[in-house]
Amino acid sequence: MEEHHKTIDIPADALKAVSGQLDRYLKKIERAFGVSIIARGDGVKVIGDENAADKATEVISELASLHSRGSEIDEQSVDYTIATALEGMKLHAVDLDSDIVCRTINGKPIKPKTAGQKKYVDAIRNNMICFGLGPAGTGKTYLGMAMAIQAFKDGDVNRMILTRPAIEAGEKLGFLPGDLQSKIDPYLRPLYDALYQIMGAESYQHNYEKGAIEVAPLAYMRGRTLDNAFIILDEAQNTTPAQMKMFLTRIGFGSKVIITGDITQKDLPAGTVSGLDVALKVLRDVEDIAIIELTNRDVVRHPLVQKIVEAYEKYEKKEDYRAKRKESYEKKKRL
Repeated sequence: MEEHHKTIDIPADALKAVSGQLDRYLKKIERAFGVSIIARGDGVKVIGDENAADKATEVISELASLHSRGSEIDEQSVDYTIATALEGMKLHAVDLDSDIVCRTINGKPIKPKTAGQKKYVDAIRNNMICFGLGPAGTGKTYLGMAMAIQAFKDGDVNRMILTRPAIEAGEKLGFLPGDLQSKIDPYLRPLYDALYQIMGAESYQHNYEKGAIEVAPLAYMRGRTLDNAFIILDEAQNTTPAQMKMFLTRIGFGSKVIITGDITQKDLPAGTVSGLDVALKVLRDVEDIAIIELTNRDVVRHPLVQKIVEAYEKYEKKEDYRAKRKESYEKKKRL
């Protein structure tokens, strides 16, 4: 196999960021493409098979470009850029980087980090209702909250309504102490966490007291019509068909809705049909409703989370295959 040498000129500060601590990011790129990378003060030399060297060079250039725009180079951005190149897809992390949804209370920009997340954000902008589906860590709720808060700040809506079904995740919590709000708060904590990080506790409290922000369990939506509001239904896989229909028929004029869920993590009683499953079948071809399916490639938490999601997906596929084979075998026996 003929070796090819590719040289890239990168400023020293960008090279330091792209290399990572003890060159850990460059070593990842070497392993991913089977190349050798030599880093010098003014650039990088990539040695290997022509196609592999080209892809590795493209990854390094993309990461350097991200750094030049002021973005942090972390393990997630390196992993995603490598995965995109390995799949033969065009790298466009710079396009993602330019789409700032809003900023946190500390000034940190919130933006899509993967092509799937970018598609999700665009779908929210361009449709009245958007379903965001995918495994844990894909940013479904967080990006949705960021879009809602920005729309509220810009005056596009008069209020934000954040809701989720109050269902225990596989364990019985018993009777919780305190008043009604204290009893439901544990179920809504992930929504509060995002609100505090993006808006700040004081701004949230001020708008909450004015009635401009409402965080409530899904049961509280019954009998209402919600105009000029940005509404987020989180953990929608835990709704019943009746609850989902009730929620969808609350939507009024000037409103925008995000419905998030992970169909692989249902906490409904055994045998109960998920309202999210039914809604996806019923509404798939309805105009002004977008359905965006994020995958494990869009996971932006710790890289280990992505590996866990992938491992569970493989296991569940095997179990599903075994169950189908067993069912087929039992049918043949009966015949």
